[in-house]
Amino acid sequence: GVAPPPKKKVGESTGVKCTNVDECQELAYKKEEELKLEREKNVEPTFVTTKGNIRYKDLEIGNKGDGDADAVVVEEGNEVTLYFKILKVGKRSYDGISGEGTTVFSRGYGLEDDEKAPGTKSFVTTIGSPQNIAALNYAALGMAVGGIRRFVVLPQKGWEKPTKLCDGGPGGSGAGGDLKTDYVVVPTATMVSTETCFDTAKIPFPTTYAEQRRMAQRFDQSLLMEVQVVKINKDPKDSLL
Repeated sequence: GVAPPPKKKVGESTGVKCTNVDECQELAYKKEEELKLEREKNVEPTFVTTKGNIRYKDLEIGNKGDGDADAVVVEEGNEVTLYFKILKVGKRSYDGISGEGTTVFSRGYGLEDDEKAPGTKSFVTTIGSPQNIAALNYAALGMAVGGIRRFVVLPQKGWEKPTKLCDGGPGGSGAGGDLKTDYVVVPTATMVSTETCFDTAKIPFPTTYAEQRRMAQRFDQSLLMEVQVVKINKDPKDSLL
């Protein structure tokens, strides 16, 4: 008879060996990133890039969908009322924006414990405010009421403090602070120190403990924000009357 082939040791089938859990996770992460980049090379871009280098995709155009040149759109300095979702990018997203995502926290869709139903709560802010995450200030410009836009939030344009020590996530140039590995929630992701680098003063920000805990595990990763414009106030002083 024919003898069975010799058993292969872990790592031999790919030609790459790892000797411990950390190395295996790092190899798996690198392989996933390589496959993602390869997929992105083979598809046409489906997104637009803002002047702040924020990639976005419009899911709904809103009230300017009929081509009305006089349609009211978001400009810097406008007070806006928004519904939003902060999403973890789905593994099968071919362009880093499209596809399903896992909600980290949200407002206005009735998904959180402190919301009784969709539309009962919203997020109000002034576009251009330094308190906003930078990605929102760039990506909301030009949106109309009823419009829904999804855009990429790199850590440096989101909730990561702008220091060299912290700038080690996707798109970063630093060392990433004190590295730790979360084996339970994100098996292949390295995370920077929450206490050192998580900017809790930036908005929008989670309101419940469960949301804050989820966000603390994601803030140094590339995320998505999906916003729907509910109202545009061209003169924020009116809201004080």
